[in-house]
Amino acid sequence: MPAAPKVFGIILAGGEGKRLMPLTADRAKPAVPFGGQYRLIDFAISNLINSGLRQIVVLTQYKSHSLDRHISQTWRMSALLDSYVASVPAQQRLGKRWFSGSADAILQSLNLITDEKPDIVVVIGADHVYRMDFRQMLAAHIESGARATVAGIRQPISLANQFGVIDVDPSDPGRIRDFLEKPQSPVGLADAPDQVLASMGNYIFDTDALIEAVESDGEVPTSNHDMGGDIVPYFVSRGEAGVYDMNRNDVPGSTDRDRYYWRDVGTIDSFFDAHRDLISTLPVFNLYNTDWPIHSQAVNSPPAKFVRDSVGRIGNAIDSIVSLGSVLSGTHLERSVVGPWTLAGGGSTITDSVLFDYVHVGAGARVHRAILDKNVVLDDGATVGVDRDRDLARGFTVTDSGITVVGKGVRVER
Repeated sequence: MPAAPKVFGIILAGGEGKRLMPLTADRAKPAVPFGGQYRLIDFAISNLINSGLRQIVVLTQYKSHSLDRHISQTWRMSALLDSYVASVPAQQRLGKRWFSGSADAILQSLNLITDEKPDIVVVIGADHVYRMDFRQMLAAHIESGARATVAGIRQPISLANQFGVIDVDPSDPGRIRDFLEKPQSPVGLADAPDQVLASMGNYIFDTDALIEAVESDGEVPTSNHDMGGDIVPYFVSRGEAGVYDMNRNDVPGSTDRDRYYWRDVGTIDSFFDAHRDLISTLPVFNLYNTDWPIHSQAVNSPPAKFVRDSVGRIGNAIDSIVSLGSVLSGTHLERSVVGPWTLAGGGSTITDSVLFDYVHVGAGARVHRAILDKNVVLDDGATVGVDRDRDLARGFTVTDSGITVVGKGVRVER
């Protein structure tokens, strides 16, 4: 019986995340908190760990301190079994320059691959919210004989101009005929004309083929050195690119409601909407699937507490997630996600909002359709998300859809 192939995991986590400003003003996009106690990077790492990968590197670059710290404190694997999750910054191994793209990040980190000598390399992004069993994609990759396999998720054809779109070969649906970057006039799938296959930013490569591809790309001065824009087309042109439809992936514990969930949280609106997907009674994305857990740092804190305020007002929480260490006193909380160690005073209301760690909402304060970053303080009676013009005048970010974002450590006066 042949030995199982050795598989090495690479997570690309150097993204700046400009469209998530001001949440990325002081941290890399994969380090942005999500769902109360998680960071975006936790979804990528959890999927690989749950899929049986035990040697994983995270390539970082932009404002990576909080990301590096989170990985080192959270993802401690058994060295006895040569298991690890290691954060690897840009090392300038090929000259005095930083990563110029995701493919260049791998090119400059080939020492990691040559040290481990894997048969197959899994390369994924660090800032999407989803569950995926990579063992199933790996089996499909090996069976297909493709040198590179791209994971695709079905999306409405109306959204095709937001993604890299995979054009499959009608005579061989497992092969990529063309890779289209944000096409304006896409053609739908044969079995679903109203849908396209969007690239999830997850790839599997035969190791020698990946090395050859990034080395060849590194010699092209006009290349953007991008995995989706340059490396995938390289394999397509050689007839060596396969596609894996996420619809084939059956994650343990998933339901019909959340089985194929995947969210690119690259904008404030999509980040906000992804939180909305967590809080319903039957959530669109279920954090409580114990068969495929999303792991994160254990918060060393007491349970969340709901108490009457000093004048006896009773607080309540409706369709919401409240993290450990939080104390809500006479607060009305509805359709919101509250991070660890949040304090809310008597008579305050928090509706349709996302709060990060250590937020303090004063007595009588109001928060509506807002995202409050870590250590934001609202004075008694202060408001966020109630008066758009006032929020803009105070320098807060307000999206066209009306979501107000308050950056890290800001004090909001009445």
